[in-house]
Amino acid sequence: MTSAVRMGVLALLWGSGFLWIKLALDHGLTPGWITFVRCLLGAGVLVVLAYAAGQGLPRERGTWGRLVVAAFFCNALPFFLFGVGEQTVDSGVAGVLNATTPLWSLLIGLGLGTERPLSAARLGGLVLGFAGVLLIFAPWSGGGGLMSLGALSLLAASASYAVAFAYMARRLTGRGTAPLALSAAQLLTATVLSVPTLASGGEARPTWTGVLAVVVLGIFATGLTFHLNYRMIAEEGPTSAATVGYLLPVVSVTLGALVLGEPLTVRVVAGMAVVLVGVALTRRGSRPVPAAPASTPPLPAARAASAGEGR
Repeated sequence: MTSAVRMGVLALLWGSGFLWIKLALDHGLTPGWITFVRCLLGAGVLVVLAYAAGQGLPRERGTWGRLVVAAFFCNALPFFLFGVGEQTVDSGVAGVLNATTPLWSLLIGLGLGTERPLSAARLGGLVLGFAGVLLIFAPWSGGGGLMSLGALSLLAASASYAVAFAYMARRLTGRGTAPLALSAAQLLTATVLSVPTLASGGEARPTWTGVLAVVVLGIFATGLTFHLNYRMIAEEGPTSAATVGYLLPVVSVTLGALVLGEPLTVRVVAGMAVVLVGVALTRRGSRPVPAAPASTPPLPAARAASAGEGR
């Protein structure tokens, strides 16, 4: 499989996740059940792949303790928030807001002192990125805009990813566990953490379409994408994998329009373009300040995600 084809497959599988969430919601599943089943099936795929690769789950109690934090902020919480958000916001818009994760990562890095002072270009990119979000929701139009629960949930999910990546880069690297096995353990932990969400949102009454959507979401758009992302980073480097992050909102907007008939307005397309340009500018000359003591390189999944994608 060539690099371009692999990148396209990964972008399609990962970017389609927002479509599957919307379909599951529209056909009887609650955000809690979507989160639980997604984590469970994704974990199952990764456990099988990890053991097939000869990678065992971590045994250290301390590692599992750190995985609780990572799984909460990187999986259980954002997965649930995306389900809540997409109850009222289009799947395509959810994909665009997912692309704001690097902007939140930059803000967190500045707050923690792990990012050097902003250049004019990176500061402009940060402002431009969030201006794109404003353009998408147009709060001046009187339709609720950024103050709606759905929009706030989606933004909070993207910010949660940024918190997770900052934590994972500092606390889950250099622990002697292979990344694929660590990802499997993380999703297993997220499955347990998502159990309380099953009681939210009322009774689930899924149709076969809803069941199929969440199965595809868990197996292909979660478990398999983790594996493909890991393989791409291992074989082609994090830069190639990070490029996929810029394709995810394009995929989500396109699928939302073609499959669900979501309106492809000029404002949404323009807002998406502004967000992506802003994200690209914030990555120019990015050189994190070394931690003290010097931290080891972040996990492949976290490194790619912080460079331009969420999950």
